Amino acid sequence: MTASYSFQTQRAALADVVAIPVTPFAEDGSVDEAAYTALLKRLLDAGVRTLTPNGNTGEFYALAPQERRRVTELTIEKAGERAAILVGVGHDVPTAVDAARHARDLGAHMVMVHQPVHPYVSEGGWVDYHRAIAEAVPEIGVVPYLKNAALPGARLAELGAACPNVIGVKYAVPDAARFAAFARDAGLDRFVWVAGLAEPYAPSYFSAGATGFTSGLVNVAPSVSLSMIEALRSSDYPKAMKVWEQIRRFEELRGADASANNVTVVKEALASLGLCRREVRPPSRELPEAQRAEVAEIAAGWSI
Repeated sequence: MTASYSFQTQRAALADVVAIPVTPFAEDGSVDEAAYTALLKRLLDAGVRTLTPNGNTGEFYALAPQERRRVTELTIEKAGERAAILVGVGHDVPTAVDAARHARDLGAHMVMVHQPVHPYVSEGGWVDYHRAIAEAVPEIGVVPYLKNAALPGARLAELGAACPNVIGVKYAVPDAARFAAFARDAGLDRFVWVAGLAEPYAPSYFSAGATGFTSGLVNVAPSVSLSMIEALRSSDYPKAMKVWEQIRRFEELRGADASANNVTVVKEALASLGLCRREVRPPSRELPEAQRAEVAEIAAGWSI
């Protein structure tokens, strides 16, 4: 099976709420497939139409290779006819290429390439890394996940010139002014710009050219994330900021201590709603008992 979405359709799918599903774990520590597919159904039924299995909120780096493959398979089986599937891939080049080809062959529409985790990343090497992956799957869209504030926009422009299937960017540098400059140096209209720091940064990034944003919060409250994208699409920034105010404390809890509890808070909220277990894998850790009540109260307020 191969993906049938055109690049134009894939680009449109990125200009949306790009949901990053959590990966629930069963009591024995394995991936809880039933809980995962139930969470996917909840997202789809709420109107979410773009999913990124094996994203950071899905604990990509804590999953074994076979678990990442299974999460990809489950997502495409459950949601492939109802949503655009953007599969997270990464690690060394052969591993990323193998995962990208696996996703393509199953029918995934795009792959997101995680920021290379390597102590020595050169500008040219960054281009080479992404080019190797993109050239291995020319039939589907490729979306670099960019967290490197030092990389100039010219390098992304170089990659885009070499690889037509590099269609979008998940930009996750916490600096709206830098994003505005980078996007224009790389080609504002050449790529779809996805605000990779989720709802807290979405209004400022949309004002500079982003048209989509990623979300982990959407696992808990899909309607909240969809309300924000609706406001931003209509350039109703006062309305978007009302949503921002609504989610502020939740996102502050996720972002504390260099985002140590980024996934933990989301899973805690889901656990409080009875949707999955709270367990996360090292190097993440479950939320201390003293903070659980606050997360549960926030989640309960959204579910009313």
